[in-house]
Amino acid sequence: MPDSVSTTSSMGHAMTSPADTPNAVRQDKYYLALPLGQRSPLRVIVDKRNLLANLLLLGLLILLAGASLNIGSAASLSLPATLRALLGDGSPLDTFVIQELRLPRVIAGIVTGGAFALAGCLMQTVARNRLATPGIVGLDNGATAFAVASVVGTGISLAPPAMALTGAAVAAALTFGLTGRIGVRGYRFLVAGIGVGAVFGALTQLMLMRVSIDAANAAYPWTVGSLNARPDHAVLSLSLALLPALLAGIWLTRSLTVLRLSDAVAISLGIAAGRCRMAALSVAVILTGLAVAVAGPVGMVALIGPEFARQLSAKNTVPVVGATLAGAVVMVAADLLGRMLLAPIEIPVGIVTALIGSPLLLWILLNPNARTAP
Repeated sequence: MPDSVSTTSSMGHAMTSPADTPNAVRQDKYYLALPLGQRSPLRVIVDKRNLLANLLLLGLLILLAGASLNIGSAASLSLPATLRALLGDGSPLDTFVIQELRLPRVIAGIVTGGAFALAGCLMQTVARNRLATPGIVGLDNGATAFAVASVVGTGISLAPPAMALTGAAVAAALTFGLTGRIGVRGYRFLVAGIGVGAVFGALTQLMLMRVSIDAANAAYPWTVGSLNARPDHAVLSLSLALLPALLAGIWLTRSLTVLRLSDAVAISLGIAAGRCRMAALSVAVILTGLAVAVAGPVGMVALIGPEFARQLSAKNTVPVVGATLAGAVVMVAADLLGRMLLAPIEIPVGIVTALIGSPLLLWILLNPNARTAP
Protein backbone atom coordinates (compact mmCIF):
# COMPACT_ATOMS: atom_id res chain seq x y z
CA MET A 1 0.00 0.00 0.00
CA PRO A 2 1.50 3.43 -0.90
CA ASP A 3 2.53 5.54 2.05
CA SER A 4 0.25 8.42 1.07
CA VAL A 5 -2.85 6.29 0.58
CA SER A 6 -5.32 5.58 3.34
CA THR A 7 -8.30 3.26 3.27
CA THR A 8 -11.77 3.64 4.67
CA SER A 9 -13.58 0.87 6.46
CA SER A 10 -17.23 0.01 5.86
CA MET A 11 -18.09 2.08 8.94
CA GLY A 12 -16.54 5.14 7.35
CA HIS A 13 -13.58 5.43 9.70
CA ALA A 14 -10.18 6.22 8.20
CA MET A 15 -7.59 3.50 8.45
CA THR A 16 -4.01 4.62 8.05
CA SER A 17 -1.06 2.51 7.04
CA PRO A 18 1.92 2.12 9.39
CA ALA A 19 3.82 4.67 7.31
CA ASP A 20 1.29 7.35 8.29
CA THR A 21 2.31 7.18 11.94
CA PRO A 22 4.73 9.69 13.51
CA ASN A 23 7.44 7.01 13.55
CA ALA A 24 7.01 6.35 9.84
CA VAL A 25 10.64 5.81 8.98
CA ARG A 26 11.26 3.42 11.86
CA GLN A 27 8.01 1.51 11.26
CA ASP A 28 8.75 1.16 7.55
CA LYS A 29 12.04 -0.47 8.49
CA TYR A 30 10.22 -3.07 10.55
CA TYR A 31 7.61 -3.83 7.93
CA LEU A 32 10.23 -4.14 5.19
CA ALA A 33 12.19 -6.59 7.33
CA LEU A 34 9.26 -8.80 8.30
CA PRO A 35 9.00 -10.60 4.94
CA LEU A 36 12.73 -11.32 5.06
CA GLY A 37 12.42 -12.64 8.59
CA GLN A 38 9.71 -15.03 7.46
CA ARG A 39 11.79 -16.39 4.59
CA SER A 40 14.11 -19.37 4.85
CA PRO A 41 17.86 -18.70 5.19
CA LEU A 42 18.48 -20.21 1.75
CA ARG A 43 15.98 -17.86 0.09
CA VAL A 44 17.64 -14.86 1.73
CA ILE A 45 21.07 -15.94 0.46
CA VAL A 46 19.93 -16.67 -3.10
CA ASP A 47 18.17 -13.33 -3.30
CA LYS A 48 19.17 -11.90 -6.68
CA ARG A 49 21.18 -9.00 -5.30
CA ASN A 50 22.83 -11.12 -2.61
CA LEU A 51 23.73 -13.79 -5.16
CA LEU A 52 25.25 -11.25 -7.55
CA ALA A 53 27.20 -9.64 -4.71
CA ASN A 54 28.55 -12.99 -3.54
CA LEU A 55 29.56 -13.98 -7.07
CA LEU A 56 31.31 -10.64 -7.53
CA LEU A 57 33.23 -11.09 -4.29
CA LEU A 58 34.11 -14.68 -5.17
CA GLY A 59 35.45 -13.62 -8.56
CA LEU A 60 37.49 -10.84 -6.97
CA LEU A 61 38.88 -13.29 -4.42
CA ILE A 62 39.96 -15.72 -7.16
CA LEU A 63 41.72 -12.92 -9.04
CA LEU A 64 43.54 -11.73 -5.92
CA ALA A 65 44.51 -15.26 -4.93
CA GLY A 66 45.95 -15.83 -8.40
CA ALA A 67 47.87 -12.57 -8.23
CA SER A 68 49.19 -13.48 -4.79
CA LEU A 69 50.47 -16.79 -6.15
CA ASN A 70 52.17 -15.10 -9.10
CA ILE A 71 53.69 -12.13 -7.30
CA GLY A 72 56.30 -12.44 -4.57
CA SER A 73 58.52 -10.08 -2.62
CA ALA A 74 61.65 -11.57 -4.21
CA ALA A 75 60.50 -12.79 -7.63
CA SER A 76 57.34 -13.18 -9.69
CA LEU A 77 56.28 -16.11 -11.84
CA SER A 78 54.35 -16.12 -15.09
CA LEU A 79 50.82 -17.52 -15.13
CA PRO A 80 51.81 -20.69 -17.06
CA ALA A 81 54.71 -21.31 -14.66
CA THR A 82 52.39 -20.84 -11.68
CA LEU A 83 49.83 -23.29 -13.08
CA ARG A 84 52.52 -25.88 -13.80
CA ALA A 85 53.89 -25.49 -10.29
CA LEU A 86 50.41 -25.90 -8.79
CA LEU A 87 50.00 -29.15 -10.71
CA GLY A 88 53.49 -30.32 -9.73
CA ASP A 89 54.84 -30.16 -13.28
CA GLY A 90 57.03 -27.08 -12.88
CA SER A 91 60.67 -26.80 -11.96
CA PRO A 92 61.62 -27.97 -8.46
CA LEU A 93 62.23 -24.39 -7.33
CA ASP A 94 58.94 -23.05 -8.74
CA THR A 95 57.02 -25.98 -7.28
CA PHE A 96 58.56 -25.42 -3.86
CA VAL A 97 57.83 -21.68 -3.93
CA ILE A 98 54.20 -22.14 -4.97
CA GLN A 99 53.20 -25.26 -3.04
CA GLU A 100 55.23 -24.77 0.13
CA LEU A 101 55.35 -20.98 0.52
CA ARG A 102 52.74 -19.03 -1.41
CA LEU A 103 49.76 -21.41 -1.58
CA PRO A 104 49.66 -22.07 2.19
CA ARG A 105 49.93 -18.32 2.76
CA VAL A 106 47.02 -17.61 0.43
CA ILE A 107 44.92 -20.29 2.11
CA ALA A 108 45.77 -18.85 5.52
CA GLY A 109 44.79 -15.38 4.33
CA ILE A 110 41.47 -16.60 2.96
CA VAL A 111 40.41 -18.53 6.06
CA THR A 112 41.59 -15.92 8.58
CA GLY A 113 40.03 -13.04 6.66
CA GLY A 114 36.77 -14.92 6.31
CA ALA A 115 36.79 -15.90 9.98
CA PHE A 116 37.46 -12.39 11.26
CA ALA A 117 34.80 -10.85 9.01
CA LEU A 118 32.15 -13.46 9.81
CA ALA A 119 32.83 -13.05 13.52
CA GLY A 120 32.54 -9.29 13.12
CA CYS A 121 29.27 -9.56 11.22
CA LEU A 122 27.74 -11.78 13.90
CA MET A 123 28.93 -9.59 16.78
CA GLN A 124 27.72 -6.40 15.11
CA THR A 125 24.29 -7.94 14.71
CA VAL A 126 24.13 -9.28 18.26
CA ALA A 127 25.22 -5.93 19.73
CA ARG A 128 23.28 -3.87 17.16
CA ASN A 129 26.32 -1.68 16.65
CA ARG A 130 28.71 -1.52 13.70
CA LEU A 131 31.64 -0.80 16.02
CA ALA A 132 31.14 -4.05 17.93
CA THR A 133 33.89 -6.10 16.31
CA PRO A 134 36.17 -8.65 18.01
CA GLY A 135 39.11 -6.27 17.84
CA ILE A 136 37.30 -3.35 19.44
CA VAL A 137 35.48 -5.25 22.18
CA GLY A 138 38.54 -7.11 23.44
CA LEU A 139 38.26 -10.61 21.96
CA ASP A 140 41.39 -10.22 19.84
CA ASN A 141 43.45 -9.04 22.80
CA GLY A 142 42.13 -11.80 25.02
CA ALA A 143 43.01 -14.46 22.46
CA THR A 144 46.43 -12.87 21.92
CA ALA A 145 47.25 -12.75 25.63
CA PHE A 146 46.42 -16.42 26.14
CA ALA A 147 48.27 -17.47 22.97
CA VAL A 148 51.37 -15.55 24.06
CA ALA A 149 51.16 -17.17 27.49
CA SER A 150 51.45 -20.59 25.85
CA VAL A 151 54.71 -19.77 24.03
CA VAL A 152 56.72 -17.62 26.46
CA GLY A 153 57.45 -20.25 29.07
CA THR A 154 54.65 -19.62 31.56
CA GLY A 155 54.34 -23.33 32.27
CA ILE A 156 51.08 -23.70 30.34
CA SER A 157 51.24 -26.75 28.08
CA LEU A 158 48.15 -26.12 25.93
CA ALA A 159 48.71 -25.39 22.22
CA PRO A 160 48.27 -21.78 21.03
CA PRO A 161 44.97 -22.47 19.20
CA ALA A 162 43.40 -23.91 22.36
CA MET A 163 44.77 -21.06 24.45
CA ALA A 164 43.58 -18.46 21.94
CA LEU A 165 40.09 -19.97 22.02
CA THR A 166 40.11 -19.83 25.81
CA GLY A 167 41.27 -16.23 25.80
CA ALA A 168 38.58 -15.13 23.36
CA ALA A 169 35.92 -16.88 25.45
CA VAL A 170 37.15 -15.27 28.68
CA ALA A 171 37.23 -11.82 27.07
CA ALA A 172 33.71 -12.29 25.69
CA ALA A 173 32.40 -13.43 29.07
CA LEU A 174 33.93 -10.42 30.80
CA THR A 175 32.68 -7.94 28.21
CA PHE A 176 29.12 -9.19 28.12
CA GLY A 177 29.14 -9.75 31.87
CA LEU A 178 30.03 -6.10 32.48
CA THR A 179 27.24 -4.89 30.19
CA GLY A 180 24.65 -6.86 32.11
CA ARG A 181 23.14 -8.73 29.18
CA ILE A 182 23.80 -9.74 25.60
CA GLY A 183 22.41 -7.39 22.99
CA VAL A 184 22.62 -4.15 24.98
CA ARG A 185 22.62 -1.03 22.84
CA GLY A 186 24.80 2.03 23.10
CA TYR A 187 28.36 2.65 24.17
CA ARG A 188 28.22 0.71 27.43
CA PHE A 189 29.04 -2.46 25.51
CA LEU A 190 31.88 -0.78 23.61
CA VAL A 191 33.37 0.85 26.69
CA ALA A 192 33.34 -2.46 28.55
CA GLY A 193 35.00 -4.20 25.59
CA ILE A 194 37.66 -1.53 25.23
CA GLY A 195 38.43 -1.82 28.94
CA VAL A 196 38.70 -5.61 28.80
CA GLY A 197 40.89 -5.38 25.71
CA ALA A 198 43.18 -2.85 27.40
CA VAL A 199 43.66 -5.16 30.38
CA PHE A 200 44.59 -8.12 28.18
CA GLY A 201 46.85 -5.91 26.08
CA ALA A 202 48.70 -4.80 29.21
CA LEU A 203 49.05 -8.41 30.37
CA THR A 204 50.55 -9.35 27.00
CA GLN A 205 53.14 -6.58 27.22
CA LEU A 206 53.95 -7.54 30.81
CA MET A 207 54.60 -11.15 29.80
CA LEU A 208 56.85 -10.08 26.93
CA MET A 209 58.85 -7.79 29.21
CA ARG A 210 59.64 -10.61 31.61
CA VAL A 211 60.94 -13.20 29.12
CA SER A 212 64.09 -13.57 27.06
CA ILE A 213 64.51 -12.04 23.62
CA ASP A 214 64.21 -15.47 22.00
CA ALA A 215 60.92 -16.15 23.76
CA ALA A 216 59.63 -12.70 22.83
CA ASN A 217 60.54 -13.31 19.19
CA ALA A 218 58.68 -16.62 19.28
CA ALA A 219 55.59 -14.78 20.52
CA TYR A 220 55.90 -11.97 17.97
CA PRO A 221 53.43 -13.45 15.41
CA TRP A 222 50.69 -13.33 18.05
CA THR A 223 51.27 -9.67 18.89
CA VAL A 224 51.09 -8.17 15.39
CA GLY A 225 48.94 -9.41 12.55
CA SER A 226 51.10 -11.39 10.14
CA LEU A 227 50.84 -14.40 7.85
CA ASN A 228 54.59 -15.05 7.92
CA ALA A 229 54.80 -17.46 10.85
CA ARG A 230 51.43 -19.16 10.41
CA PRO A 231 51.31 -22.52 12.29
CA ASP A 232 50.12 -25.23 9.90
CA HIS A 233 48.08 -26.99 12.58
CA ALA A 234 46.31 -23.73 13.42
CA VAL A 235 45.50 -23.12 9.75
CA LEU A 236 44.06 -26.63 9.52
CA SER A 237 41.97 -26.14 12.66
CA LEU A 238 40.58 -22.84 11.38
CA SER A 239 39.89 -24.29 7.92
CA LEU A 240 37.92 -27.15 9.47
CA ALA A 241 35.97 -24.74 11.69
CA LEU A 242 35.17 -22.08 9.09
CA LEU A 243 32.72 -24.08 6.97
CA PRO A 244 30.57 -25.28 9.92
CA ALA A 245 30.67 -21.74 11.32
CA LEU A 246 29.53 -20.33 7.99
CA LEU A 247 26.72 -22.89 7.81
CA ALA A 248 25.69 -21.94 11.35
CA GLY A 249 25.68 -18.28 10.32
CA ILE A 250 23.51 -19.11 7.30
CA TRP A 251 21.14 -21.07 9.53
CA LEU A 252 20.90 -18.05 11.87
CA THR A 253 20.34 -15.57 9.03
CA ARG A 254 16.56 -15.44 9.35
CA SER A 255 16.66 -14.94 13.11
CA LEU A 256 19.48 -12.39 13.00
CA THR A 257 17.75 -10.39 10.27
CA VAL A 258 14.81 -9.70 12.55
CA LEU A 259 16.68 -9.75 15.86
CA ARG A 260 18.85 -6.79 14.89
CA LEU A 261 15.71 -4.65 14.73
CA SER A 262 13.75 -5.50 17.85
CA ASP A 263 13.31 -8.27 20.40
CA ALA A 264 9.55 -7.70 20.24
CA VAL A 265 9.44 -8.32 16.50
CA ALA A 266 11.65 -11.39 16.88
CA ILE A 267 9.49 -12.87 19.63
CA SER A 268 6.33 -12.24 17.60
CA LEU A 269 7.83 -14.41 14.85
CA GLY A 270 8.68 -17.21 17.28
CA ILE A 271 12.41 -16.51 17.51
CA ALA A 272 14.19 -17.34 20.78
CA ALA A 273 16.22 -14.14 21.09
CA GLY A 274 18.51 -15.30 23.89
CA ARG A 275 19.41 -18.60 22.25
CA CYS A 276 20.02 -16.91 18.91
CA ARG A 277 22.38 -14.36 20.46
CA MET A 278 24.26 -17.02 22.39
CA ALA A 279 24.67 -19.18 19.29
CA ALA A 280 25.95 -16.24 17.22
CA LEU A 281 28.31 -15.15 19.98
CA SER A 282 29.67 -18.69 20.39
CA VAL A 283 30.45 -18.92 16.68
CA ALA A 284 32.14 -15.50 16.77
CA VAL A 285 34.30 -16.47 19.76
CA ILE A 286 35.45 -19.72 18.15
CA LEU A 287 36.31 -18.01 14.87
CA THR A 288 38.16 -15.17 16.58
CA GLY A 289 40.24 -17.48 18.75
CA LEU A 290 41.29 -19.72 15.87
CA ALA A 291 41.97 -16.77 13.54
CA VAL A 292 44.21 -15.11 16.12
CA ALA A 293 46.06 -18.41 16.55
CA VAL A 294 46.87 -18.32 12.82
CA ALA A 295 47.64 -14.66 12.11
CA GLY A 296 47.54 -12.77 15.38
CA PRO A 297 45.22 -9.83 16.01
CA VAL A 298 44.70 -8.53 12.47
CA GLY A 299 42.75 -5.34 13.04
CA MET A 300 39.95 -3.85 10.97
CA VAL A 301 39.12 -6.92 8.85
CA ALA A 302 36.10 -7.58 11.07
CA LEU A 303 35.01 -3.99 10.44
CA ILE A 304 35.81 -3.66 6.73
CA GLY A 305 34.48 -7.04 5.56
CA PRO A 306 30.90 -6.77 6.88
CA GLU A 307 30.61 -3.12 5.81
CA PHE A 308 31.86 -3.92 2.32
CA ALA A 309 29.38 -6.80 2.01
CA ARG A 310 26.56 -4.71 3.47
CA GLN A 311 26.97 -2.08 0.77
CA LEU A 312 26.76 -4.71 -1.97
CA SER A 313 24.03 -6.95 -0.55
CA ALA A 314 20.28 -6.52 -0.30
CA LYS A 315 19.03 -4.19 2.39
CA ASN A 316 17.57 -5.48 5.65
CA THR A 317 19.61 -8.68 5.55
CA VAL A 318 22.59 -9.97 7.50
CA PRO A 319 25.22 -10.74 4.81
CA VAL A 320 26.99 -13.65 6.48
CA VAL A 321 28.21 -15.19 3.21
CA GLY A 322 29.10 -11.82 1.70
CA ALA A 323 30.95 -10.75 4.83
CA THR A 324 32.99 -13.97 4.83
CA LEU A 325 33.97 -13.51 1.20
CA ALA A 326 34.67 -9.80 1.67
CA GLY A 327 36.91 -10.50 4.67
CA ALA A 328 38.89 -13.01 2.63
CA VAL A 329 39.23 -10.45 -0.17
CA VAL A 330 40.46 -7.78 2.24
CA MET A 331 43.00 -10.10 3.89
CA VAL A 332 44.46 -11.46 0.64
CA ALA A 333 44.60 -7.97 -0.89
CA ALA A 334 46.25 -6.50 2.22
CA ASP A 335 48.84 -9.29 2.31
CA LEU A 336 49.59 -8.77 -1.38
CA LEU A 337 50.01 -5.02 -0.86
CA GLY A 338 52.24 -5.64 2.14
CA ARG A 339 54.56 -7.76 0.03
CA MET A 340 54.64 -5.34 -2.92
CA LEU A 341 54.84 -1.84 -1.45
CA LEU A 342 58.35 -2.03 0.05
CA ALA A 343 59.63 -5.22 -1.60
CA PRO A 344 61.72 -7.13 -0.64
CA ILE A 345 60.73 -5.87 2.84
CA GLU A 346 57.31 -7.19 3.85
CA ILE A 347 54.82 -5.05 5.75
CA PRO A 348 52.76 -7.15 8.22
CA VAL A 349 49.21 -7.59 7.01
CA GLY A 350 47.86 -6.12 10.25
CA ILE A 351 49.50 -2.77 9.50
CA VAL A 352 48.03 -2.67 5.99
CA THR A 353 44.51 -3.49 7.19
CA ALA A 354 44.81 -0.83 9.89
CA LEU A 355 45.71 1.77 7.26
CA ILE A 356 42.79 0.67 5.09
CA GLY A 357 40.26 0.47 7.90
CA SER A 358 41.10 3.65 9.81
CA PRO A 359 39.16 5.97 7.45
CA LEU A 360 36.13 3.67 7.69
CA LEU A 361 36.34 3.69 11.48
CA LEU A 362 36.49 7.49 11.51
CA TRP A 363 33.48 7.67 9.21
CA ILE A 364 31.45 5.43 11.52
CA LEU A 365 32.50 7.46 14.56
CA LEU A 366 31.55 10.75 12.91
CA ASN A 367 28.28 9.48 11.46
CA PRO A 368 25.76 8.73 14.25
CA ASN A 369 23.41 6.87 11.89
CA ALA A 370 26.21 4.50 10.86
CA ARG A 371 26.96 3.26 14.37
CA THR A 372 23.81 1.30 15.14
CA ALA A 373 21.48 -1.17 13.48
CA PRO A 374 23.95 -2.71 11.00
